[in-house]
Amino acid sequence: MRIKIRLYHRLKHLFLAILMFVGTVAGIAEARTSEVFSTVAVEAQLVTAQDGIAPGSSILSAGLYLKLGDGWKTYWRSPGEVGYPPEIDWSASENVADIEMLWPAPERFTAFGIENFGYSKEVLFPLQITLKEAGKPVELAIDVNVLTCSTVCVPEEFSLNVSLPNDLTRDERSSELISKYLAKVPEDEPLEYANAFVPEDFSSLVFEVEARAPFSSPDVFPELGEGTALGKPDIRVSADGKRLWAGFPILSVDQDNYSDPVVTVTDQGGRAFTVTPAVIDAAPTPPYKLARSGPGLSELAWIALIALLGGFILNAMPCVLPVLSIKVSSVLKAEGRDRREIRIGFLFSALGVVVFMWVLAAILFALKLIGISVGWGLQFQNPAFVAFIFFILAAFSANLFGLYEISLPPALSKRLSGSGNSGKGYVADFLTGVFGAVLATPCSAPFLGTAVAFALAGRGIDILVVFTALGLGLSLPYLFFALYPNMVTKLPKPGRWMIVLKLVLAVLLAITSAWLLFVLIGLSGIKAGGVIVAGAVLALLLVVKSRWIGAAILSVATVVGIAMLPLTETEVSGTGQIAWVEFDRPQIARLVSQGETVFVDVTADWCLTCKANKALVLERDPVLSVLNSDAVVAMQADWTQPDKRIGAFLESHDRFAIPFNAVFGPSAPQGIVLPEILTTTSVLEAIETASLASR
Repeated sequence: MRIKIRLYHRLKHLFLAILMFVGTVAGIAEARTSEVFSTVAVEAQLVTAQDGIAPGSSILSAGLYLKLGDGWKTYWRSPGEVGYPPEIDWSASENVADIEMLWPAPERFTAFGIENFGYSKEVLFPLQITLKEAGKPVELAIDVNVLTCSTVCVPEEFSLNVSLPNDLTRDERSSELISKYLAKVPEDEPLEYANAFVPEDFSSLVFEVEARAPFSSPDVFPELGEGTALGKPDIRVSADGKRLWAGFPILSVDQDNYSDPVVTVTDQGGRAFTVTPAVIDAAPTPPYKLARSGPGLSELAWIALIALLGGFILNAMPCVLPVLSIKVSSVLKAEGRDRREIRIGFLFSALGVVVFMWVLAAILFALKLIGISVGWGLQFQNPAFVAFIFFILAAFSANLFGLYEISLPPALSKRLSGSGNSGKGYVADFLTGVFGAVLATPCSAPFLGTAVAFALAGRGIDILVVFTALGLGLSLPYLFFALYPNMVTKLPKPGRWMIVLKLVLAVLLAITSAWLLFVLIGLSGIKAGGVIVAGAVLALLLVVKSRWIGAAILSVATVVGIAMLPLTETEVSGTGQIAWVEFDRPQIARLVSQGETVFVDVTADWCLTCKANKALVLERDPVLSVLNSDAVVAMQADWTQPDKRIGAFLESHDRFAIPFNAVFGPSAPQGIVLPEILTTTSVLEAIETASLASR
C-alpha cells in the first residue's frame, strides 16, 4: 500500500508533464473518445489527452469519465462499509503493456445509514497507459465494472474502445478534463508528524496529524486493507487549527488482509494529501473541542424540562418504585423520629440521586473527551454489577418477608440512625437515593430518550444541565417530603395494613430480583454456576439462626459468585415467535438495494421497555404476521452484552439508549426511526412507507 501511494504521486506529476508537453507541440483537433455508455445511473466514456501516438512516445494519458445521475454515487478505492470500487480490465487492448488508475480525493456520504467514500455528480479517473511498442498505434479496449447506488444499488458492466493512430494532435477538452481531476489526486504535504493507533482487538482507529498549514473543515479517509469497515468518525481540530485528531470505530476487519493504516485527508480549497502514519503504542489524546456548537437557551431549557418530568415519572417504574417504597416504609417504622430528622433524611436521599447523576455525567463526559462511545444504562451489561444488585435486592426482599433479621452493632446502628452527637447519621438515606438512581437507568428510554441523546451528543454544559434536571426529577418525591415533613404524619397509623404493605414491597423487590437474575443469565449463560450457587447460599441464610454467621456466608457467597462470572460463557438463545436474523449492518444496505424492507430491533434482556414492546406489539398480530412474512426481513441486535457494532449503529442515529427500532426500505434507505414505545399503527405505517418503492 505504501509503495502504491508513492507511485500515485509520481504518476500524477508524470501525467502533468505529458499534458504540458502535448500542449506545446500539438495543435487542436476533434476529440478522440469512445462512444458513451448510458443508463439512468451513469454515463461513461473513455477519453484521451492525445488523438494519436507521437513517434517514440511510450506513455499515453487517458481517463475513465463517469457522469452520475441525480442522487447516484459511486465508490473510491476504499469504499467504506459496503460497496466496491470501479474495476477495469484492459486485457483486450492492443499495444498496451500496463494501465495505472489514479484516484481523485473522495467525499463522504451516507447511504442506508452507513458511511461510504466515493463520488457524486461526476468524476474522472486518470489512466496512465504504458505502451508495449513506442510510437505505434494503440487500440484501447477496457471492460468496466462500476457499482452505482441511490435508493438502490446497481452494478454496471460495459466496454469502451478508442483507437489512436501514430499521429500526435491534442484534444483540448479531454486534456482539460484530465488535468482537472489529476489536480484532485492527493499529494504529499510537509507535516510535523502523523501517528495512528489501533488496539490489539481491532476495535478502533485513532489518527493524529500536525500540519504546517491550519485545517479549516477537514475530513479523514483511512484505509486498513480490504475487508475492513469503519464507522462514523469523531473529527476534532486544535485551537490553532494545525493539529487534526480523528477517531473511528472499526466495525469489521479481515485480519488476513489487514495492513497498517494509510490515511487520506481532505480540506476546503481542494487541499488533499495521503500519508502513511507511524503506528504508535498508545492512543493520542484528542484536542478539547467537540464538533457540535451549543444550543440556544430556550432549546436547552425545554430539554431540561423533559428530563425533569421524565425523571419524576421514573419513580412509578418497577425498577425504582421498590426502592422508594423501602424509604417510605422505613419512615413509617421510625415513630420516634422528629420532623427535622425526617426532613434531613429525605434531603440526603435526594442528594444521593443528584450526586449519582453528577458522577455519571462526569464519567460520560470524560469518555467523550477521549473518543469512546458512550451509552445510557450500560452498567447493566456488566455481569458483576448485575450480580451485586441482585444480591442486595434479594436480601432486602427476604428481610421484608420476615424470613430473617439483621441488626447492626449498637454503635454503628446509633451512627446510621442519626442519634447521638455524630451528626453523620444519614449515610443510609444517601445510599437509598443512589440505589434508586442506579436502578432507574434501564427504565428511562421511553421518557428520556430525547433528553439523553441531546446531552450525550452535545457539550459538557449540556450533559451537566440535562443530568441535573434528571436527578432533580427523580428525587422530587424525596424533596416533597423534605419540604412537607408533616405529610408523613398524614399516612395511616401503624396497624395490620403495614403487614400488607410490607408484603407488597417484598413481592415488588422479589420480582425485581427475578428480573435481574434473568438479565444475569442472559449476560453470563446458564453455566454461571458461581452465581447460582451464591443464590442457593442466600436461601441457606434464611434458615441460619445466627445473624452474623449468615451475613458472613452471604458476603463470601457474593464475592465468590461475582469472581466466577468472568469464567462463564454466554449461551445465546434464539427462541421467540419472530424469525429474527442476526444484526449485520452492511447487510441492511445490501437487502435494501435489492428492494427488501428491513425492520431492525435493538434490544437487551435488561431493557424492560423492550420486553413490553415485544409482548404488546411485535409479537401480536397483525405486526407479528407482517414481520414473519416474505415482505420484511426482521433483524435483531441483542445489546445485552457490550457490542461496539451496535453502539456505533445507535450513535449513527444520534441515539444512546434502547429500545431502538427502525425500518429501512427502498423509500427510506436512511431509515425511519420509531418511537421508544411502539404501537401497532406506528410499526405498520413505517413498514408501508419504507416499502413503497418496491411495489
